[in-house]
Amino acid sequence: MNRLDVLDWRRRVAALYARVRELDPEAGHAAWVAGRGELFATHPAGPLLPADRERFAGLPVAAYDPALRFEVPVEPAAPLRREAVTGTDGTVAFERIGTVALPGVGTLDVWWLDQYGGGLFLPLKDPGPGYGGGRYVLDTVKGADLGSTARGLVVDLNFAYPPSCAYDPAWACPLPPPGNVVDVAVHAGELAGPWAAP
Repeated sequence: MNRLDVLDWRRRVAALYARVRELDPEAGHAAWVAGRGELFATHPAGPLLPADRERFAGLPVAAYDPALRFEVPVEPAAPLRREAVTGTDGTVAFERIGTVALPGVGTLDVWWLDQYGGGLFLPLKDPGPGYGGGRYVLDTVKGADLGSTARGLVVDLNFAYPPSCAYDPAWACPLPPPGNVVDVAVHAGELAGPWAAP
């Protein structure tokens, strides 16, 4: 894969999330769905395999549910370090920096990518119709950032999406650890579709 294409993908994702933060949540979600769909359909660094791109007709995304948007403080948690082996980035280290409590859903660990530049990482695994390996809600190093308000971190589960490894087995992605697994099915965000692994 051309690294300049990957750079352009990341720039476009960051610009998409910047646009999302300017809009009201539902309009931002609609812009996110359209923007991701366009990137998947047309961008050379997109995660779809060539055969899947030929039959691509859009990403399966649930309708926006305002009850699944939270603005919550990051509460202190005992330090915890985890390392994930990935196919493209080697071993990636994360430090737990706290937790967020999402009413009706559960408590999730919030991680900091403990490598050059750093970034916030908030994965989620639930028993619902999303990708079985888990989804990402925030991954600021890749531009997936919904921002903060005076009340705290914006955690909007309507923006949950599968990592690249759900579409292309050549990728190896950090998946949600035990502190990011909930028992409640989250019927929001990008759901399992014909391009997601079972």
